[in-house]
Amino acid sequence: MTEKQPIAQPEEERKRQPVQRIDTMPRSVPFIVGNEAAERFSFYGMRSILMLYMTSVLLIPDYEATRILHTFIAAVYFFPLIGGWLADRYFGRYWTILTISLLYCLGHAALAIFEGKLYGLYLGLALIAIGSGGIKPCVSAFVGDQFGPEREHLLPKVYGWFYWSINFGSFFSMLLIPYLKENYGYRVAFGVPGIAMGLATLIFWLGTPTYVRKPPSRETGQKGFWPIVLYAIKHLKERKRGESFLDVARKKYSEEEVQAAKAVLYILLIFAPAPLFWSLFDQTASTWILQGEKMVPLSIPLPFAPKFSLNAETIQSLNPLLVMLLIPLFTMVLYPWADRLGLRPTPLRRMTLGMFLAAFSYVIVGWYQIHVEHGARMSILWQVIPYIVLTSAEVLFSTTGLEFAFTQAPKSMKSIIMSFWLLTVCIGDSLISLITTLNEKVLKTSLSGQFFLYAGMVVIVAILFGELAVIYRRLRAKAGLPVD
Repeated sequence: MTEKQPIAQPEEERKRQPVQRIDTMPRSVPFIVGNEAAERFSFYGMRSILMLYMTSVLLIPDYEATRILHTFIAAVYFFPLIGGWLADRYFGRYWTILTISLLYCLGHAALAIFEGKLYGLYLGLALIAIGSGGIKPCVSAFVGDQFGPEREHLLPKVYGWFYWSINFGSFFSMLLIPYLKENYGYRVAFGVPGIAMGLATLIFWLGTPTYVRKPPSRETGQKGFWPIVLYAIKHLKERKRGESFLDVARKKYSEEEVQAAKAVLYILLIFAPAPLFWSLFDQTASTWILQGEKMVPLSIPLPFAPKFSLNAETIQSLNPLLVMLLIPLFTMVLYPWADRLGLRPTPLRRMTLGMFLAAFSYVIVGWYQIHVEHGARMSILWQVIPYIVLTSAEVLFSTTGLEFAFTQAPKSMKSIIMSFWLLTVCIGDSLISLITTLNEKVLKTSLSGQFFLYAGMVVIVAILFGELAVIYRRLRAKAGLPVD
């Protein structure tokens, strides 16, 4: 399960002077990485059982439960904009993480305490969305804050640990929490993620004496992407023949600043189709579970969990497990092999292939769903195949997309790229809610029809993405900017 957030960079604008290297990690790192593992355990554990909780306990119709879940996920990826703003302008990252984490804990508590109550669902999800989204841009950036120039060479290593902790936490939570639900009920199953989030907050607080804490800037600033764009819009009539949209901003901003803003606009061109990818990927927590619930679970005897079964909820753990396996396979084997064959797997080509694979995974689940709707008793193991296909698509599209954006974006505007990337997830899940509502009110297609609809939409978008990649390279070259 790749996180849909880029890794924060160290302080970009400081002067680079010769420094003495230090090869030991800051003492603060274990606290931050431990906090991330526990927090991801809490979030994905709660999410893994949320869909069936709504449909089987609260008796919410399938379409309405799908809409609620994806509205919730959209909110999770909207609130980073607010959390990042509060951290940068007012409270700093440390206090933003600590205080919002308390709301996060209360959200889990609401789900557990008010089990079976609709108001408990809405209260819990609202607080968790604020908590998870609010700290999302702060924690990864807080890691970077701990590394001065003398330790900057250690950043790839620490972010490797950081990323591993995300998948480690989510993998085990997607196995454990559905198991607890089956054997001890929803109150315990929602309570354990709450305890994990409390532990995450405690781990973070225990590291307080070791942290490097940078104060908020408290400055509105006259530079940056949005001021340049707004200035260009305001003075659009002053643009001369042959000038691009942002060229008029040279009257107030330097050539470097205008070029940086252009680079961001060009990257946004590539980001434009991304929401459709997330519309497919995030349905593993909703419509794929609805399908899996109609399949035959597989009982797996384990020494520590004699009643464990691979079912519609626990099979979600395949995603983070596959991510941990596929990223090394792709980066160390498949990409070099393709390069030797002369295929040159550039980031944009990888992302295009990822979109086509995502569409193909929906053709597979659509085909399964036709059989399920006609009464066939299929094993849950059949879902392993589309999980492999969709996770491969995730590695190609999501991981590569972050790499692409952060290598192409100017150093001074990497933060704005982060916010836009998160917004693509927010928009993608909002689209699911919209399409689900439209289908229920107007189209009235079966779930298999919805799967094929999404597959067709993403095939069209993938073709468009390939065309946008060509336009992107042409615009970058024309502006004198390096391309992928």
